Amino acid sequence: MQSLRLLFSLAIWIYTAASNVLTNKPLAKLVSGKESVVSTEAQVPEQIRIRREKLARLRAAGLAYPNSFRPSDTSSGILARCQDWDANQLESEAICVCLTGRIMSHRIMGRSSFMHIQDGSGRIQIFLNRDVLGAETYNPTGKWDLGDIIGVKGRLFRTKTGELSVRASRVEMITKCLRPLPEKWHGLADKELRYRQRYVDLMVNPEVRDVFQTRSRAINALRNSLVNRGFVEVETPMLQSQPGGAAARPFVTHHHALDMDLYLRIAPELFLKRLVVGGMERVFEINRNFRNEGLDAMHNPEFTMVEWYQAYADFNDAMDTTESLIRDVVGACDAGQVSWEGVDVFLDRPFKRIRMDEAVFEKRPDVRGHVEDKALLATVCMRAIAGFKPLTTWKAGHYLAALFEELVEPELKQPVFVTHFPVDISPLARRNIDDPFFTDRFELFIAGKEIANGFSELNDPDDQRVRFLAQAQARAAGDDEATGVDEDYLRALEYGMPPAAGVGIGIDRLVMMLTGQHSIRDVLLFPHMRPE
Repeated sequence: MQSLRLLFSLAIWIYTAASNVLTNKPLAKLVSGKESVVSTEAQVPEQIRIRREKLARLRAAGLAYPNSFRPSDTSSGILARCQDWDANQLESEAICVCLTGRIMSHRIMGRSSFMHIQDGSGRIQIFLNRDVLGAETYNPTGKWDLGDIIGVKGRLFRTKTGELSVRASRVEMITKCLRPLPEKWHGLADKELRYRQRYVDLMVNPEVRDVFQTRSRAINALRNSLVNRGFVEVETPMLQSQPGGAAARPFVTHHHALDMDLYLRIAPELFLKRLVVGGMERVFEINRNFRNEGLDAMHNPEFTMVEWYQAYADFNDAMDTTESLIRDVVGACDAGQVSWEGVDVFLDRPFKRIRMDEAVFEKRPDVRGHVEDKALLATVCMRAIAGFKPLTTWKAGHYLAALFEELVEPELKQPVFVTHFPVDISPLARRNIDDPFFTDRFELFIAGKEIANGFSELNDPDDQRVRFLAQAQARAAGDDEATGVDEDYLRALEYGMPPAAGVGIGIDRLVMMLTGQHSIRDVLLFPHMRPE
């Protein structure tokens, strides 16, 4: 018991110290006991002081933060069941309900009042009457505040305006809200504040919760669709001794027990393909990747992808499966026709397929027949792209890709697979059998944004070694996004990997499309922010 008192006193001291820092006021005197005063009127806003006084009274009565109320109903369940029932039917059936929720509005009318409470499924109205509940429980100003979490038991009825409501026979305080919610009419409008205090954002903006419920359905749909196609879900290391599987700058950390540097994975690709070597012919992982790069509307250092690999398939099979998977997700999320970035996206139509070089030729006919002419392509890029700054390690394929990104990519509004990427920018993809300058690789674009990347996998260990060495040389020359030689992966290929295809789909961007969001931070519960 003595240790509990010490912990409680320490918590009070920490709170008061924090209040002092925020308000630049002298530290308040602490008073021990059941009704400890944690701050003075000069230290915290009046609303918080009043709420804490109410909490102190709950503590004194032994009623603070109980954990005994068990709801049996939800607001959405009640509405779904009885939304069409009239007042007479509700009266005759005498349906009793028991639910919990956060007080979002409270209208006081003398001896009666109305609340709207919100649980995880929605909102419902509660009717409180002093004669039924008693003066102590009913006390509207001395006990309840917006944001409090309460438990309610009562019978369903319809008000004079026809709203389905609960006539409360019992109300209990479950959790006292010590900070006022944002103003009703202004809400939590500051975008940065919403990202930092997502817990408040979710309370007061139901449409935000809808976005993340859609995200959950999308991930479940991807998982179920792959499992139904015979894929096995696996987990691969997030801490890796050597980064690989993508062109990106990794985060570096240090393992003290082993005294070695480790990298947060930039992609799970090389480990998943090791599993294909081992005989797991259809595998997938829904994974978190980390790339030490800039932040913008489409990029966050930590993001989610689904990657899947299938033996005895090529990039044409992979495109078919990708298109089908996206339609499965759209159906599961009831998305229908999607509007994103000002584009009405038609996901029910077959996705178009175009070659990267042909798309560039349409914009710049002068480079047709010169895709391997590095000097010419470099000159065209310098003239066509404002502020163009290529790396010294770039080859012809890099310049062709730069022209594509500048001239073609922004115009790809409807879903389209862009195929045949240069081998210079595709170190893990199989060369095209008809033109080895290109690979059997594709990217899916929707509304000018890359959604997926896939290719026929390179399973020739000798070709893979040559490309790893080229990557290592580029890294030594200053390309921070180039990788090195992964000897263990090469050893795995030497045991023999069946021909295969693999795809990575960006879940964050997919959810952005499904929900019409313009920033990746709007589909991440806790996006990265600078410290306050």
